[in-house]
Amino acid sequence: MPTTIGKLTKLLSLNLEYNQIQAHNIEDWEFLNSLGNYTELQMLSMGYNHLSGHVPSSLGNLSSQLQELYLTNNQLSGDLPSGIANLRNLIFVALGRNNFTGVVPMWIGTLKAVQVIGLFKNFFAGALPSSLSNLTQLGALYLRLNQFTGHIPSSFGNFPMLQILDISRNELHGKVPMEIFRIPTLIGIDLSFNSLDGQLPTGIGNAKQLVRLRVSSNKLSGDIPNTLGDCESLEGIELDSNIFSGGIPTSLDKISSLKILNLSTNNLTGSIPASLGSLELLEDLDLSFNHLNGDVPTKGIFRNATALRINGNQGLCGGVKELHILACSVVPSNSTRHKESLVLKVVIPIACVVSVSIVIYGYLLWIRKHMSKSISLPSFSTKFPKVSFNDLTRATEGFSTSNLIGRGRYSSVYQGKLVEDQNEVAIKVFNLEIRGAHKSFIAECNALRNVRHRNLVPILTACSSIDSKGNDFKALVYELMPRGDLHKLLYSTQDYECSSDLNLIMMAQRISIVVDVADALEYLHHNNQETMIHCDLKPSNILLDDNMTAHVGDFGLARFKVGSTISSLGNSSSSSIAVMGTIGYTAPEYAGGGQVSAAADVYSFGVVLLEIFIRTRPTDDMFKDGLNIVNFIEASFPGRVLEIVDPQLLQELEETPMALKGKCSECLLSMLNVGLSCTKPSPGDRINMQEVAAKLHRIKDAYLNAN
Repeated sequence: MPTTIGKLTKLLSLNLEYNQIQAHNIEDWEFLNSLGNYTELQMLSMGYNHLSGHVPSSLGNLSSQLQELYLTNNQLSGDLPSGIANLRNLIFVALGRNNFTGVVPMWIGTLKAVQVIGLFKNFFAGALPSSLSNLTQLGALYLRLNQFTGHIPSSFGNFPMLQILDISRNELHGKVPMEIFRIPTLIGIDLSFNSLDGQLPTGIGNAKQLVRLRVSSNKLSGDIPNTLGDCESLEGIELDSNIFSGGIPTSLDKISSLKILNLSTNNLTGSIPASLGSLELLEDLDLSFNHLNGDVPTKGIFRNATALRINGNQGLCGGVKELHILACSVVPSNSTRHKESLVLKVVIPIACVVSVSIVIYGYLLWIRKHMSKSISLPSFSTKFPKVSFNDLTRATEGFSTSNLIGRGRYSSVYQGKLVEDQNEVAIKVFNLEIRGAHKSFIAECNALRNVRHRNLVPILTACSSIDSKGNDFKALVYELMPRGDLHKLLYSTQDYECSSDLNLIMMAQRISIVVDVADALEYLHHNNQETMIHCDLKPSNILLDDNMTAHVGDFGLARFKVGSTISSLGNSSSSSIAVMGTIGYTAPEYAGGGQVSAAADVYSFGVVLLEIFIRTRPTDDMFKDGLNIVNFIEASFPGRVLEIVDPQLLQELEETPMALKGKCSECLLSMLNVGLSCTKPSPGDRINMQEVAAKLHRIKDAYLNAN
């Protein structure tokens, strides 16, 4: 770094991250002295570079106005830079992923304005400084992957505004202090991979705002407290790899927001509470390797063999057939045998007659319904709020082009705000002058009233009316996905104001998006009453919320499959002939007029997966003369894959610690291998979405555990 950079005396913000700036000795660090001329500097970031060695004490000569300091992901070493103690207005301190050693000094408690401290992935040792509890503005404390020892200070319960506490992967021992669960703002706590022992405090029920609890891989024992069910905001509970005993608390069924529950590898006994099946959002349940016994419930998540893990419990029996568990044996008594005889001789014949009558009556109703030529809009009145054309006009400022956020073959999508609840929404207005638009509207209504999954775009309501000129008007109103669609994330240059973060998508985010989409397709193909085939999966139909959770949308071309029959959702003439989706994503069998099939969706998913990791459109000009995205990757797999993946991923792998680099590369190869398994030329050679989702979840778990 040139020392002349210090002449920019009026600079407020200096961001040099994601470069190859080096500093190895005193001479290299001289530029830091010149930065002391920046009397108004508020933000300094030199993260993701090649700075090494001890940070000079001249760091403390930086502007007293400095609020943000980012030195993450370098090779800095030595003690925590003492100059930081002079920067009393710091709000963000990010020094993670370096080689700092020694203890965290007590003076850190004097940074009264600090809100976020990131010291993760270093070699800090000794006790956690109790002076941290003096930081009344602290909202997030990241200390994972260090070598801290001793107890968790009970004074940590004094944080008035702490939201995130992550001290996982250290060498802490002793009990989990009950005081931390009294922090009124706490939403996430990770104490995993330490040596904590004793019981989990019953006072955990005080943490009403807690969203994620992770205490995996410790030595915690005793019963899981029943008061855990009072944490009504929890979405993830991970208590695995401890020595908890007793039964699974039935109070867990009160946590309606619960999505992940991992109680595996403990000493739990008794039966599985059937009430867990009533948790509608629960999508991952791991009870494996305990001592559970009795019937496996069959409702809710217990019907989804890929989302449920119960292996290693020798006493379990029954459950749905996909679990492949022995049926529970029952020895009937004499009275039971008498009842069974009565059932066989009387009840069953009567039931058969009644059932046949109901089937015939239902068939006649079906015939009558399908003889009708009229097309009716599915009823949304009982579940969805009513909106008029005028409501949507006001919400979009007259369908202004400034509110236009997307356009498809049959529709335009506007961002708007409904007057009644002031919620930001996405309004999909169908262009009924285009042939097929009305059918697409009906198809999407039929699809969305029959499905419900966290990774499908949530619909709020529908509008079927007339516009101000007396023409038919049809629109669907969805929850707004603030991060836009996946295509925009991959290729837009307008996503971030900061050029250093331009199009930055970390490996973990890509894996998470792929898993989300796989879960959505698995649900459509395997967990609905009828198989639903999307028929047009592509990045622009994958939308992202604030948390980067992916949601599959646009069901205008979707089809239902019942048995061998393919039916349109558009209430018009149905056909089993393939509907062309989007060039580059459609399965090769469609080119020959092949039938719509779930295997074709799998192919489209595979193309999207490959695209996410090499960040190249399947319609790129490079793909010609028989070359496509699939055989392009096959030609480099596995030995030369790193030559074709997105350079961002390559840089991220290069910056990964050597001990983890091999594991991360293995996860990348595994991801691409799943994509290639989905894009086999023959539909019969492709794996189904149940297999895909199971494989991807294992890869995701392996990657997260490695990091």
